[in-house]
Amino acid sequence: MILTLNPKILYFSKAHHLQSPLSRPYPYFYRPRNISLITNCNLQKPQDGNKSNRSITKTISLSDSAPPVTEETNGDVSGSADRSGGNSGGGGKEGLGFLKRIPRKVLSVLSNLPLAITEMFTISALMALGTVIEQGETLDFYVQKYPEDNPVLGFFTWRWITTLGLDHMYSAPIFLGMLVLLGASLMACTYTTQIPLVKVARRWSFMKSDESIKKQDFADSLPRASVRDLGVILMGDGYEVFMKGPSLYAFKGLAGRYAPIGVHIAMLLIMVGGTLSATGSFRGSVTVPQGLNFVMGDVLSPIGFLSFPTDTFNAEVHVNRFTMDYYDSGEVSQFHSDLSLRDLNGKEVLRKTISVNDPLRYGGITIYQTDWSFSALQVTKDGEGPFNLAMAPLKINGDKKLYGTFLPVGDTNAPNVKGISMLARDLQSIVVYDLEGKFAGIRRPNSKLPIEIDGMKIVIEDAIGSTGLELKTDPGVPIVYAGFGALMLTTCISYLSHSQVWALQNGTTLVVGGRTNRAKNDFPDDMNRLLDQVPELIKTSVD
Repeated sequence: MILTLNPKILYFSKAHHLQSPLSRPYPYFYRPRNISLITNCNLQKPQDGNKSNRSITKTISLSDSAPPVTEETNGDVSGSADRSGGNSGGGGKEGLGFLKRIPRKVLSVLSNLPLAITEMFTISALMALGTVIEQGETLDFYVQKYPEDNPVLGFFTWRWITTLGLDHMYSAPIFLGMLVLLGASLMACTYTTQIPLVKVARRWSFMKSDESIKKQDFADSLPRASVRDLGVILMGDGYEVFMKGPSLYAFKGLAGRYAPIGVHIAMLLIMVGGTLSATGSFRGSVTVPQGLNFVMGDVLSPIGFLSFPTDTFNAEVHVNRFTMDYYDSGEVSQFHSDLSLRDLNGKEVLRKTISVNDPLRYGGITIYQTDWSFSALQVTKDGEGPFNLAMAPLKINGDKKLYGTFLPVGDTNAPNVKGISMLARDLQSIVVYDLEGKFAGIRRPNSKLPIEIDGMKIVIEDAIGSTGLELKTDPGVPIVYAGFGALMLTTCISYLSHSQVWALQNGTTLVVGGRTNRAKNDFPDDMNRLLDQVPELIKTSVD
């Protein structure tokens, strides 16, 4: 820095930083340290004011309890310095240093609050539209659902959906572009607004005039009080206290100034995680009968352009057993699948019984229990068999399932084949009808109880169910969870008030002022409570 100094008046004032004696090895001051400053000084004498100046480089070593202070010329501030040193203020922008290359006008536009609000409303509207429009369906589905001869709202047809990518909204360019724009606005706001505010908040300052202190949101005067007593009381209330001669500066709640930056970072994490989930995931579903297996890579399909398979996709899943639980009313309450995962050599690497809300996770792939079906019915006829009869789903009114099968009797090549019909709603009971379609009885699988129909003994040996599984990989989930966790934490921290207090000893009168960025109604009450604790100075007379 270039200073013009009077060589006859050159001195450095000392500043003291008060700390609790319980938290520092030395009470009321920091451990001394050496700070080296290099200044270029132009020394100028009155008699040779017209002569050329001569620059002299001096190295000055200071040992003090606080960073050096810089005098200001407006008369309001006695000194200010960053608590962590002279160059710490710029460190907050190192992570966003690339923004320095962007023109200031562009940053100003991106950090505009109305623009950011518009971006968030646009993203919310697109998400709502993605909820209304069916996602991931075939082209024929959209052509039939949104035909051109009968457009929705008079103009919206399937061409809008396919052109804008609304059938895969969360990986569509329009949606990802809005996320990128919102992310740019958050980074610009952090760089141009939040980081400078934190830099200012981290600097401690002294006021050296009563008028400056009385301009604060709260101001009061104590006729007989000591600034040092006030400093001790403020420390007990959690303030960081600095003193320099008759002046005092104290603050607390600095974390509340950092919270908006944390909120922005959390929102960026959520958007990055959501984008990664939309463009780098795999999904698939399969219905597998008990006793069969499948390869996970054959089921999983890529979602976006960042979806890349891993070696885990070669693992084989074997369904050992599928069972169901029932309520007392007979309704299905829960279903379970006993699954084994095998590697390329057929060796079992993991086995687990999954159920709804209790999935299996392996190598970044999650297998959920989502549905069930009726695969086959094993029956014997007059001791022959067992015969595996495939169960077919039947359409009925309502959302309840119904499955049926048919056991032919007699000549199967005849044009009108007759047989025994069997219906089931679940795996616990089978309803049997005779050759004429009349009710013949109900049997439970594995009961071994025969039922006679036209002289034939039918035994229902077993009911084979199928498990409905959903497989997916979602690399963005941990990032989204971390983002939401950070968002909740930083939102709570943002409610902390950043309070600042200044005081000046003017004879025996102590002038005190302060301000806060939150809880402005409670701040005067808190300050009055603290000032009531300041002891009164008593004048003593000497005989």
